[in-house]
Amino acid sequence: MLRTSRVLLSRVTSPLQGSGAQGPILRFDGEAFRLKKTRELVRALLVLRLCAWPPLVTYGLTLLSWSQRLLGSRLSGALLRASVYGQFVAGETAAEVQGSVQRLQGLRLRPLLAVPTEEEPGTRRGGEAWYEENLDAMLHCVDLSCGPPGSPPPRPALMQLKVTALTSARLCRELSLRLQEPGTAGELRPERLATAMERGQDLSISSLSPEQNQHLRASLNRFHRIAQYARAQGVRLLVDAEYTFLNPALSLFVAALAVRWNCPEEADGDGAPWVWNTYQAYLQDTYERLHGAAEAAERAGLAFGVKLVRGAYLETERALAQQSGAADPTQPNYEATSRSYSRCLELMLGHVCRRGSRCQLMVASHNEESVRQAVKRMSDLGIPPDGAVCFGQLLGMCDHVSLALGWLLHLQVYSLWFSGGGHSLPASSGPGE
Repeated sequence: MLRTSRVLLSRVTSPLQGSGAQGPILRFDGEAFRLKKTRELVRALLVLRLCAWPPLVTYGLTLLSWSQRLLGSRLSGALLRASVYGQFVAGETAAEVQGSVQRLQGLRLRPLLAVPTEEEPGTRRGGEAWYEENLDAMLHCVDLSCGPPGSPPPRPALMQLKVTALTSARLCRELSLRLQEPGTAGELRPERLATAMERGQDLSISSLSPEQNQHLRASLNRFHRIAQYARAQGVRLLVDAEYTFLNPALSLFVAALAVRWNCPEEADGDGAPWVWNTYQAYLQDTYERLHGAAEAAERAGLAFGVKLVRGAYLETERALAQQSGAADPTQPNYEATSRSYSRCLELMLGHVCRRGSRCQLMVASHNEESVRQAVKRMSDLGIPPDGAVCFGQLLGMCDHVSLALGWLLHLQVYSLWFSGGGHSLPASSGPGE
């Protein structure tokens, strides 16, 4: 198995070290499946057929609810583990997740542990206790990201989280609105939030209620604690994108974290960023926002980390825009989204070429052409593999590409649930890359 893996890897390694007239050639063919067991291939085919069945896609949650009622939670859970969860989820316990991680590392794939918890807009949680429990689980995930006790930690170690697991979606929406107002926007400078975050200052935003200000201070404290612990353990944090109307606030929090943790004082040997943001190419303004953020980070002397995805929430974004009478923020079609992804990819590769390890990029895509473009341009620009550019995909989503990329790739893995601080985390899928 490992011998075959090395054969596949050589197809990537050699072209990236030198290219001919046509540039490097990256092949995705059936040879990758020789690394999979027969039962794994059968399950993958079954899941593919199920996910292509429109009624299941449309009424999946309803069917799951009826399955639990008719079959009971134990039998229903067993069917899920044998099919969908078995394909896409790393395990139910910390031990199972670590076992999956070790198998991935045996194939020279790097794990990216993702904490899928988020707060849907309009829902009400159990106060600060819910967010504190999520923080405890994230701290535990940082430890898991370092690998089993006694083993050398993966380099680089990465972990993904969602902001609305640590602060309310309602506050994020309020802040996103306030950022559009010139007066309030001055109060919401990333530098001001970073100072309050680190020193525990009694920050107060004039346009927020006393309860909102109190929640903001508690949220900033949680952001600081997870970033501080991750930095101490050598784990870089990738902040996931969420709904468009929340993203301005999410970017504000990431910018505040970047002021504190992506500064030269916190740089390690290669000066790489400790906090990364996610950009969704299916939004019409992504290129402009990404260009502005990259330029701002360079002017401020900060390291800059980006996970570039195509995006998720497409139908919801369009429905919300229609309901509110606003313009649709998404690209008109798949082809436009792909062009946007390609432009953003070229932009970021240019920054990586110029800034080196101070600017880092994860090409999070299951699209073969996007991966080929990235690999070819890395070769054209002289960007070495295993450096400032890596690739990211969901576990079990695109094996023929993942296995061919090998050690250039981070696989995003979830646990079905695991004990952390006395509670459990459900599995979920992140933005569709």
